[in-house]
Amino acid sequence: MAFFEVKDLTIHYETSEEEIEAVNHVSFSIDEGETLGLVGETGAGKSTTAYGILRILPDRTGRYRSGEILYNGKDILKMEEHEMKNIRGGEISMIFQDPMTALNPLMRVGDQIAEAVLLHNKCSKAEATRRALEMLETVGIDPARGEEFPYQFSGGMQQRVVIAMALACSPKLLLADEPTTALDVTIQAQVLDLMNDLKKKFKSAMLLITHDLGIVAENCDKVAIMYAGEIVEYGTLEHIFDNPMHPYTNGLFNAIPSLDKDTDRLNPIPGLMPDPANLPEGCNFAPRCPYANENCVQQELKEVEQGHFVRCCRVNGRGNDNE
Repeated sequence: MAFFEVKDLTIHYETSEEEIEAVNHVSFSIDEGETLGLVGETGAGKSTTAYGILRILPDRTGRYRSGEILYNGKDILKMEEHEMKNIRGGEISMIFQDPMTALNPLMRVGDQIAEAVLLHNKCSKAEATRRALEMLETVGIDPARGEEFPYQFSGGMQQRVVIAMALACSPKLLLADEPTTALDVTIQAQVLDLMNDLKKKFKSAMLLITHDLGIVAENCDKVAIMYAGEIVEYGTLEHIFDNPMHPYTNGLFNAIPSLDKDTDRLNPIPGLMPDPANLPEGCNFAPRCPYANENCVQQELKEVEQGHFVRCCRVNGRGNDNE
């Protein structure tokens, strides 16, 4: 059994006017110390998957329709809230995409990190403060700056504070929701190197949510490609990069600029992702797929080679004929 496993997870948002099918029958697993990259366009359901794992969906609209989230063999969805509070932020932490919304503007950054330590560890306030300052130093920030407020930090430094907060309790699983999207390229590289170093130091597993295949190539062991709330391809890094099979996966790779070819224009995937409140019948990707025909139907993820799963009727059982 994997250290962490999501099985058939379905999450919808209900409003008075419509039901938004944000995540549909998603399954994946992460072993200890492993990094899984969850890749897809904006609106694919990546962040909702992470929020669902931590059980921080909006109370009024978020609904679990099916599935299990197994952490060390226990289903998170069946835990009482007091059990979940011990896990959330302690054993499973999250680095949010926008540090300014993750940090309290009215609290000193050192106090915010110490608060997380106090919540999940039996220690004195002085010990929690010492741990908070130690974590600031670990992420490359002068501990003396723990007395400052978030607005006194640059975007990259704010993200470092969020990382320090997420790692302060040495979590077993780290959920990183596009942690470098708001940063410039140079700072992105520094933050990713820092996250990987700390992940190794604390022996944490990580779910890395991103839309950047370059980041995935440098940081992940396994990859799950997500489209319109579904995982359409799943496997090891080598499976996805050396032998991509789903038309959407191939489309993502084709849209990346090549240094080897002299091209005048990029080759984006035509069309837009479907409205999650009105998904198409059959395959969700069919309206944008160059290979779609009347035989395209809704597919389950099927194993096309050991450890490599694809959701496509053209591929399943016949190898890669997407070329």
